[in-house]
Amino acid sequence: MFIATVLANPATRNLEGSLLDSLRNAWGGGDVVWLDPDAAAEFALPTLPANRWQVWEDLQGMGLDLVVQGATGRRKRMLLADMDSTMIQQECIDELADMAGVGAHVAGITARAMNGELDFEAALLERVALLRGLDAGVIAQVLRERITFMPGGAELVATMKANGGHAALVSGGFTAFTEKVAAVLGFDEHRANTLLIEGNRLAGDVARPILGRQAKIEALEQISARLGIAEADVIAVGDGANDLGMLGRAGTGVALHAKPSVAAQCDVRINHGDLTALLFIQGYSRADFAAA
Repeated sequence: MFIATVLANPATRNLEGSLLDSLRNAWGGGDVVWLDPDAAAEFALPTLPANRWQVWEDLQGMGLDLVVQGATGRRKRMLLADMDSTMIQQECIDELADMAGVGAHVAGITARAMNGELDFEAALLERVALLRGLDAGVIAQVLRERITFMPGGAELVATMKANGGHAALVSGGFTAFTEKVAAVLGFDEHRANTLLIEGNRLAGDVARPILGRQAKIEALEQISARLGIAEADVIAVGDGANDLGMLGRAGTGVALHAKPSVAAQCDVRINHGDLTALLFIQGYSRADFAAA
């Protein structure tokens, strides 16, 4: 058996019952179960529809997401999340670079690296080098004035933890940011790169080893082994090319508002919904959400 979940952005709530009825009838599905009025619903399917990606494409044009997955094992015991442009709405290195007067140049490198066009580690070192001499106090200013959380993130972490889950934040960014983000959102642990500071100014380098694509895979392996759970029990979420390793290994890998080249390699793609989509695809309803 399979489950089809159709999702709208909770801010727009443009999911109509008539569309769901048409879709389930065409696919021979079961009764529609509303998870969130006008925003999220699911129904059971006997087989995996052959035209699901064509339907997915059609729904994209309507501002809706579609996820079709196996009915068993949807509820996960661990959340493994990227930070930049995933749990927060910014790329921290771009914000620091903007404060240093090289924002546009660095943002261009970031976009290419996240799209898989550049080697992640080399691109990181190139961008960090441009921050050399920046007052370290700017980090706190960026956190205070420029960083905003992705909608639904607090509910996602709180609900999974309330149901016995473990939450880990793994970022190719910097511990100066993951420490704060993890604390605010309630993550159990975080991993990221460490910006080197000399005399209260950024040294233009990061500590080794650099946390990139392979380190995210290792985080998945190490944390799941420590918890005594299978990798199939993990739901991972990210948006960049350096996330593809963990997205491919986790039981459910979610490309969230991802670069096109990244989304194309993932079966679960959320382009319109927010982070609560990760709860809906596990079968949680809005009424099941824990207080953030």
